[in-house]
Order: sequence, then C-alpha cells, then structure tokens
Amino acid sequence: MEHLPKKIHHSGISYTLVGDYYIPNLKLSEESRPIGRWGRMHKVFLQEHRPGQYNELLLSEKLWTYLADLNVQADDRLACIISQMQAAEGVNEELKACDQLAWVGAMNSIRSRAEEIIRSEMIYV
Repeated sequence: MEHLPKKIHHSGISYTLVGDYYIPNLKLSEESRPIGRWGRMHKVFLQEHRPGQYNELLLSEKLWTYLADLNVQADDRLACIISQMQAAEGVNEELKACDQLAWVGAMNSIRSRAEEIIRSEMIYV
C-alpha cells in the first residue's frame, strides 16, 4: 500500500488522515460568554421540544451566542421584576432591620414568583 501524507490542503480546506480517510479540520467560532442557568434551561427545552430550531441554531453556529444573550436578558429581567415586587409589597431595608425572618421569607417568595415569571415568559416558549 502506498504511503499517504498525514495532512493535506485542498481547495482551501486542511485535512488530517485518520485511518484510511481524510477528515476536514473544521473549527467552530468561539463564544467566550457563559450561557448560565437560564441558557442551560432553554437549551434543554429546545432540545426536547423544538429540535428543528435547536438544530438550525447549532448548525449555523449561533446557538451559544443566542443562549448567552438570553441568559443576560433573563438576569436583567429577573432583577427588574424583583425590585418592582419589593417596592409594591413594601419589602425594604427597614423591614430587614426590624424583622429579618419576615424579610427573608418575603424575599424568598418574591424571588420564587419572579423566577416562575422568567420561566414562563422567556425560557419555556
């Protein structure tokens, strides 16, 4: 059998010999931002319930950027909703100083409701 070169370059693409086949050396574009909690949740949702959209984003190399952007938007929206609920319900630093347990309970309730709003408006759609 003739000796085949380990690497070749043809038509602008580099190939590496693996066994008897030349495999193209392809690199995906890199996104350095993390996708975070909301991005991971939406990724699982897309994989399970919207496989066509997931594959389209994945093959066009836009998935990671899309998920990172969604994560930032969800975090910003969560902070906004929490601050609005705090103001509406009177959960402030004065309550925190007077009754810490009541403040913690109120904040946990607000955070839980705000996260549910984010899930229903942004993640599972």
